[in-house]
Amino acid sequence: MPGIDEILNIIDSQQKQTEENLVSAAEHKASAIIYDGNEKAEKAFEEHIKKMSEQLAHDFDNACSSADAAMKRRILSRKTELIDETVEAAIEKLDKLPTDEYFAVLGRLAVKRLRAGEGVLSLSMRDLGRVPDSFIKELSAAAEKAGGSVKLGSAPADIENGFILTYGLISENCSFRAVVEAEREGVRDTAARVLFGQVV
Repeated sequence: MPGIDEILNIIDSQQKQTEENLVSAAEHKASAIIYDGNEKAEKAFEEHIKKMSEQLAHDFDNACSSADAAMKRRILSRKTELIDETVEAAIEKLDKLPTDEYFAVLGRLAVKRLRAGEGVLSLSMRDLGRVPDSFIKELSAAAEKAGGSVKLGSAPADIENGFILTYGLISENCSFRAVVEAEREGVRDTAARVLFGQVV
């Protein structure tokens, strides 16, 4: 029957149109999803690259700072070693001065420490055997000016060089090493200026 065929053709045509519309809508939606996904992926990638670049720059700066600090510590350590070696060499040089120069140094050290009261200056075993008479005379004269007196101790002091100055119960160790230790910071600063032109 022509009417039924026509109706079937119309239904078939409408079905095809509906399918095409559904497929077209699905493709459009899929394209939109793909586009949106690509945009999000590209944005996420750019953000990741930016974040990683910032992290790498931060890590590089930290590595440079760490390396710089380590280098400065090593330089400072070596400078300190050189200063200590120089101080040791100076102590050794003082210890090996000719007798007259050696006791002139001791005299200058002792005069600065003389005061009122009865003082006893004790020397090492080596120095007791070579002390010049003029040394004690000069110290006695300086002690009188300070309102006191000083005499040479008869027993040797347990030191390598320098002297121990005693007033009553108070004794001051003036061996070269003890003097350097007491003035360590000042001695180090002076040595640093001489060696490096600056204080370490």
